[in-house]
Amino acid sequence: MSRKRFHGLKRVKVRMTWNKYNLYNLSRLRPRFSFGTFFQQKWAAKSASRAYHGEQIREKQWQRMFTSKLDAVIPMDYKYLAQHDGSELAAGRGSGLEQKRYDPNDPQMKEPRKKFKIPYMAQTFAPIERRLDVAVFRALFASSARQARQFVTHGSVKVNGQKMPYPGYLLNPGDMFQVEPERVLFATGQTKTAEQVKKGREKRKVQREVNARRHEKRIEARAQALKNAAAKIAAQKKEALAPTPRPILSEPMGDVEARKQRRSDLQALVTQVKALMENTKSPPSAKKKQELRKFTKDVRQTMASVNRKPIDDLDGDLAKLVDRLTLTTGKSLPAAKTLQPPTKTETAPASQSSSVVTTVSNAAKQRARKALQESRQNIIDESKPYATPWRPRPYMSAFAFVPRYLEVNHKICSAVYLRHPVAKAGLSEVPSPFAPDTLQLAFNWYLRRR
Repeated sequence: MSRKRFHGLKRVKVRMTWNKYNLYNLSRLRPRFSFGTFFQQKWAAKSASRAYHGEQIREKQWQRMFTSKLDAVIPMDYKYLAQHDGSELAAGRGSGLEQKRYDPNDPQMKEPRKKFKIPYMAQTFAPIERRLDVAVFRALFASSARQARQFVTHGSVKVNGQKMPYPGYLLNPGDMFQVEPERVLFATGQTKTAEQVKKGREKRKVQREVNARRHEKRIEARAQALKNAAAKIAAQKKEALAPTPRPILSEPMGDVEARKQRRSDLQALVTQVKALMENTKSPPSAKKKQELRKFTKDVRQTMASVNRKPIDDLDGDLAKLVDRLTLTTGKSLPAAKTLQPPTKTETAPASQSSSVVTTVSNAAKQRARKALQESRQNIIDESKPYATPWRPRPYMSAFAFVPRYLEVNHKICSAVYLRHPVAKAGLSEVPSPFAPDTLQLAFNWYLRRR
């Protein structure tokens, strides 16, 4: 069975999408339903309007969602309500006071306000606007309602902080929904060229090969570790069965002093982090506070294993911690506060810890500076699924509007569903490309099934 044409140019059907063919169909949309019987007019209006409003929803499901109650707001003039109490409506001969017709040549007469009709029929498809996938599309987080539905089912949308995988979820006033920024950039950005797609495939292929080699190395290392552990256990059993007990060697004094020195270095790092957290003149940001708290936790975990790890491993951990703190604070650490000067009782590896830490820190800063410079020079990223540098989709400006019932923040890809859409005088909050006559016929079609 062949797939139906979604954007047909022969039979014009407007869809809820930013496609260029849809924009072309929208420009030549001329719905005429004056021909045929009343049944045929209702059928044609229903077919055209349902192709746009919730075409991804089954007809039976939409019939259950349909309601004949159309929400609207009646305009009230506060000045008129303050000046009158309602008795003027029964004055005169019982039909209200007679008012003079407006004369533009009379300067004393005020020009009456224009009275706009309330488009009640535009509220026919208002229940569809509550759906999560339609709200994501209306907030400009997806290029079509179908793509918004895909984002929801794939777990890229959260409602009130919780993942919501159901596109038919009906939002309530005050609900906040957010979409992953990478998904929004992909949906609203330009697509890649053929050359960029080819480069991206090659890069992913190389990355898969690297990951496969790393996986093989991990398996080999695990097998070697199991083999060494088995050999160690066998040696311990053999020594346990030996007649002569194994002599217990006391730990050399220099090793004990070195471990004390490492503990004091780690304690100095904790003290410095505490001083940074309590700095009132230039307090750190909330994100930096989180990083400093995590850093303190890692330092304390390292301090707990000072007496168990070898000296070389402790030196490496200490160098990594100092390097990490330097990158977090953005300042070079004074050696007097982070690392104590080596004592005479320290061993040779312990005396070289200060120089090793400084060398590692400088090398890490140089690598970070070089990576930042390269990222600024080369703004094309083949790993992204959209064209880089990011540019908006073509023909997007014709669809770039946000309804009044949504409050959207595009910087963080979040939006709040303020209230249900309503109809006002001369205004409808339900976006629709169809005229009120078309929507009235569609409303009558579904009304006969109620």
